[in-house]
This record gives sequence, C-alpha cells and structure tokens, in this order.
Amino acid sequence: MRLELTITPRFCETDALGHINNTILLQWFELAREPLFKIFTPDLDPKKWRLIIARSEIDFLAQIHYGEDVKVETYISNIGNSSISVEHIVFQKGNKVAKGKAAMIHFNYQIQKSVRIEGIEREELSKYLEK
Repeated sequence: MRLELTITPRFCETDALGHINNTILLQWFELAREPLFKIFTPDLDPKKWRLIIARSEIDFLAQIHYGEDVKVETYISNIGNSSISVEHIVFQKGNKVAKGKAAMIHFNYQIQKSVRIEGIEREELSKYLEK
C-alpha cells in the first residue's frame, strides 16, 4: 500500500527560472512521511520524537511547475533492525517528475543510540512495504 499526498505548489516555492525550487521537494517528502511519523509518535510531539533522518536523496526527472497540483506517492522499500528506507515518487499532470529516498533511524534521544523497531510499529510499517 502506498501513501498518497496531493500538494498544490505555492508561488513562493518557485525560483527565478519559474519552476519549483529543488529544495522544496525535501519539504514535500517530509510532509508525505507524516503518517509514518505518527506510527512512532502519534501526537507528533517533538519532545517524544523517535526518528532521525540519516540520508536523503532526490532524482529530478522533469521540471515541476507552479499552477498544477502534484501527487507524492510514498512507500517503504526496506525495514531493517532500527531503520527504514522510505521512497517517494512525484507526479505532475500524470508524469513522473521526481523520485526520492530517505533513510530514517528509530532513535532514542536520551541514550543517543538507535533502537530496534519492534511490535506494533514494525507491523504498522509493514503495511507500506513494497519490495
């Protein structure tokens, strides 16, 4: 199963060339991961946060323009002991315009170490797993 998020690009997200600035996609990807964040921190309280991002990458496949909605599809490609690989595909007008990947770590801030993903969290994440 994939998560789907429709985003209406804002004018302020455009750059001098008239298309969506490349830095904006990282923000869109983070927004698209919010349902996954809620698996670990249901109320999204930063004081209870249990994830960190270890890596993020983007492939730009075509220009993304202001004035047309985009759809971000999100899924998990791997669940490790304490990490997950999250993938994103961005579409505009039915065309794939970008894709990205993030490595997220289940992290205990008190002891400053990664911790195993177990139980209900692993079960919930598995719903979004695609190989």
